[in-house]
Amino acid sequence: MRDLMVQKARRAIEISIAFAPWLVSMYILYRLEHGEIWSDATPHRGKISFTVLVVGMGLSFLVYHAIARRKQQ
Repeated sequence: MRDLMVQKARRAIEISIAFAPWLVSMYILYRLEHGEIWSDATPHRGKISFTVLVVGMGLSFLVYHAIARRKQQ
């Protein structure tokens, strides 16, 4: 029973670590908007937002992949 709980907790921590880069990228976009660092008139705002999100999701994928590969070995 205890081993099952430890495995579930470990899995939750691994998933949280894998999601961290994506959450950081979303927080960056939030701070840019909330801090009024950029507005609707900012040139290339959509492209920058898309790039930040893609980088965050890509890093999350790479971290998750590294965790999964480590578990296989």
